[in-house]
Amino acid sequence: MHTRPTPRPRRHRRTRARSVIRTTAGFLAAAALLVSACSAGNSTTSAGGAVEAALAELPRSTPSALTSYYGQRLRWRDCGAPGFQCATMKAPLDYDDPAAGDVRLAVARKKATGKGKPLGSLMVNPGGPGGSAVGYLQQYAGVGYPERVRARYDMVAMDPRGVARSEPVECLSGRQMDAYTQTDQTPDDEKERDALVAADRKFAEGCGTRSARLLRHVSTVEAARDMDILRAVLGDRKLTYVGASYGTFLGATYAGLFPRRVGRMVLDGAMDPSLDARRLNLDQTAGFETAFQAFAKDCVRHADCPLGGRGTTPARVGDRLQAFFRKVDAHPVPTGDADGRKLGEALATTGVIASMYDEGAWGQLRRALTSAMKKNDGAGLLSLADSYYERDASGRYSNLMMANAAVNCLDLPPAFTGPEDVQKALPAFEKASPVFGPALAWATLNCTYWPVRATGEPHRIEAKGAAPIVVVGTVRDPATPYRWAKSLAAQLSSARLLTYDGDGHTAYGRGSGCIDSAIDTYLLRGTPPPPGKRCS
Repeated sequence: MHTRPTPRPRRHRRTRARSVIRTTAGFLAAAALLVSACSAGNSTTSAGGAVEAALAELPRSTPSALTSYYGQRLRWRDCGAPGFQCATMKAPLDYDDPAAGDVRLAVARKKATGKGKPLGSLMVNPGGPGGSAVGYLQQYAGVGYPERVRARYDMVAMDPRGVARSEPVECLSGRQMDAYTQTDQTPDDEKERDALVAADRKFAEGCGTRSARLLRHVSTVEAARDMDILRAVLGDRKLTYVGASYGTFLGATYAGLFPRRVGRMVLDGAMDPSLDARRLNLDQTAGFETAFQAFAKDCVRHADCPLGGRGTTPARVGDRLQAFFRKVDAHPVPTGDADGRKLGEALATTGVIASMYDEGAWGQLRRALTSAMKKNDGAGLLSLADSYYERDASGRYSNLMMANAAVNCLDLPPAFTGPEDVQKALPAFEKASPVFGPALAWATLNCTYWPVRATGEPHRIEAKGAAPIVVVGTVRDPATPYRWAKSLAAQLSSARLLTYDGDGHTAYGRGSGCIDSAIDTYLLRGTPPPPGKRCS
């Protein structure tokens, strides 16, 4: 599934930094939870038709085998920009067998800057799975969150296990990743289908070979349990947390496991844990189509739109984009890339999808499409795709895409059993999105060949006994469709749904003073927005 860390906010009246596209990778299934964490009772019928149990609360007392972890002292050191400190925290590699060894997790913080009464720690996670929370804190949250919030809270982040600085999952070299990201995701014949399967197998085998020790222990449940250790080590009685995108699933999982330790929790761009992988991917495909329709309507209002002028229908814009994809599939466009990469259909599609996350990128997308379609120059779309995959100019990738796969494929059984299964599902995906459907359907094969068996299943999260939790949904969010926010809010026993009638992925800090005010008030005063609160 196309999940990603939350975008950088655009410049607006609250003087935040200008938007920079921030991405995750992977056309993978979204995360779910460990089977062992599910209770046998209180079942309900999910959207996919299965009867799913609710996530069970863990015992309130700390097991004796974990006492040393909960009682550890962190050694803080200055790092990054002035005011930031970093440390390394230990957690058990396997919570069922703490004696099996440790995993070392990177933690960062920026102490509260104001004179008001301290409110403790505010933990943040930008999503993914695979997005670096430490990087997010240092590059944005620690300096870009509202000053009045930073004045009262120590801003804190931890890279989840397997991510970035926390014993990162590794799978392929930079050159191998280049080849992988260029693999045709819309096979036209048996030869191309076999090549796609071979690429997915090679990726999965690389992860199994290079990250064998960790690969069975990067689940969302384990990451949520790590968060509880950090909460205790920081000296906080309850967890205050803002999670975006996949970070909402991580936060909701924490709430399900430790409902009475929930403080003030914001889940922005919410995921629905009750859905299986195929339904999640199908819903998200429809979400990207909704975002594309909004882009298409906006594009034709601009003179530089290469997909049609005023009066052109969104359907016609989609037809022209599909024609462009077919053209670069047959004849890749030069990019001037130092490593000789050309813009084929796979990278072109990724570049367009990357721009769907943030309407602030639509102008950049128009210019990139114009260059590729009219000037035979694919550099602009390649740059967007590289940003999505977090590839730098030297050809090095972050481990974002690898961690994304490792978490997703462990958390939820694969959407498809093989290519034949995808072929049967293509009509449903094409109906959900004529533009992106085929690519998004085929791209879910990755987990089919994963070297570690999935340990999770879809289920509800109720978190009975938790303090009020604010769930935020954006009406035209491409990656986490609004219906997911409504579903999660309905599952959580104490949720308040806050709706943003707008475009782009997530809502907090992205231009709506109404959204920002509601969340800031909740974080500072503990007062959630009223039922049915809607902003634009």
